[in-house]
Amino acid sequence: MQKLACFKAYDIRGRVPEDLDEDLVCRIGQAYAAVVQPGGPVAVGRDIRESSEALAAALGAGLRAAGVDSVDLGLCGTEMVYHAAAQPGRGGGIMVTASHNPKGDNGLKLVVHDLASNLVRPVDAEAEMPRMEALVRQGPLPAGGGGRALRSDVLETYREQVLGFLAGRELASYKVVVNAGNGCAGPVLDALAADLPFELVRLHHAPDGSFPHGVPNPLLVANRAVTSAKVLECRADFGVAWDGDFDRCFLFDHTGDFVEGYYIVGLLAEALLAEAPGGLIVHDPRLYWNTQQVVARAGGAAVKSRTGHARIKAVMAGWDCLYGGEMSAHHYFRDFHHCDSGMVPWLLVAALLAARGTTLRELVAERLAAFPCSGELNYTIPDPQAVWRQLLRQYAPAAPQVDFFDGLSLTCDDWRCNLRSSDTERTQLRLNVESRGDEALMCRQRDAIDAVLRAAS
Repeated sequence: MQKLACFKAYDIRGRVPEDLDEDLVCRIGQAYAAVVQPGGPVAVGRDIRESSEALAAALGAGLRAAGVDSVDLGLCGTEMVYHAAAQPGRGGGIMVTASHNPKGDNGLKLVVHDLASNLVRPVDAEAEMPRMEALVRQGPLPAGGGGRALRSDVLETYREQVLGFLAGRELASYKVVVNAGNGCAGPVLDALAADLPFELVRLHHAPDGSFPHGVPNPLLVANRAVTSAKVLECRADFGVAWDGDFDRCFLFDHTGDFVEGYYIVGLLAEALLAEAPGGLIVHDPRLYWNTQQVVARAGGAAVKSRTGHARIKAVMAGWDCLYGGEMSAHHYFRDFHHCDSGMVPWLLVAALLAARGTTLRELVAERLAAFPCSGELNYTIPDPQAVWRQLLRQYAPAAPQVDFFDGLSLTCDDWRCNLRSSDTERTQLRLNVESRGDEALMCRQRDAIDAVLRAAS
């Protein structure tokens, strides 16, 4: 039977109403309750998208029809749903969001509060998600009812947890450009501001589901210019931009240059290992030479995981890892329920700058020189398998290591690359290249592979 288009590798996402509508989301709420069998009320949050309020209401109705209490958090960030789901007595959490997807999309991120381990975990992609999809495809489940509609405001307790990461750390009175992208980050920044010694220069601050300045996705190079220009205009110490549900943050140095998330992973790993020697640090397989070197020097151990928040969280929880980072600017913390946060990273970076009395540009300069990288390049390839075979024929004989752990990775002595398909669109290929201290070599290899991929597009 054909798979429902909105069910992806580890979450739910699609066009509204073509792939996802209120009726379907209501049935997903019922299926979640039937498969997961949460041991308490389920927190429901939503982002600013114009379809999110109605879909959140339908989701709550589905949970209640299955006899599960729903807890309406209202407008919030994805990490606030994780925080709410982790509270004592809660059974889980679902965030209505399409994150950085195009304007007409929406979706669900689903987590469960595992009462046995007292950890928040994603819905299992191998077992629970297929069972949920099968139930949804059957149509509405029998509605026993009995679930209550509850409301909760977790902003204060969430704020306290985020600020708790700064305990024992000194901050300086930095001027910081903060670009919320008209997503959900603005109200949270306002709630944090009173406890921070920063001058915040707010940009695209008000939540607005029409996205008057475009969908917030700072991974796209074209979307970085406005933050960069503002940093230069107001002579800020650094800048931060978020995606729509603010579970990722992106940093800019005082010159307006974008700092690849890859290097922020190393900074945070080093800072956290200084306080917890011997900790385990999780990284994705796209770019990792810098992370592995930094972690080894700081006395930690690096653990490689497949890309994606559900997979990283599973490794984080299974090994009780101190921190996990993806080059795509997802940052996971043991002290944040092994989940990702877009608010904690920039605050830790600010504290690190103050402690070392330096700039962000100076802080990452050595690492950029030691391991220059391409940044992620994206392609639409009608026949990805043909491209993989071509690259294997061309590069495998010269590569000491070839692996398919997550996509195709080719590793030579002085450069390596990773090419993987998107988890949601198999024809979307993503390329990352890095080298050992040789930017020219990295550029040559990037350009050579880029030519192959463009020819196949």
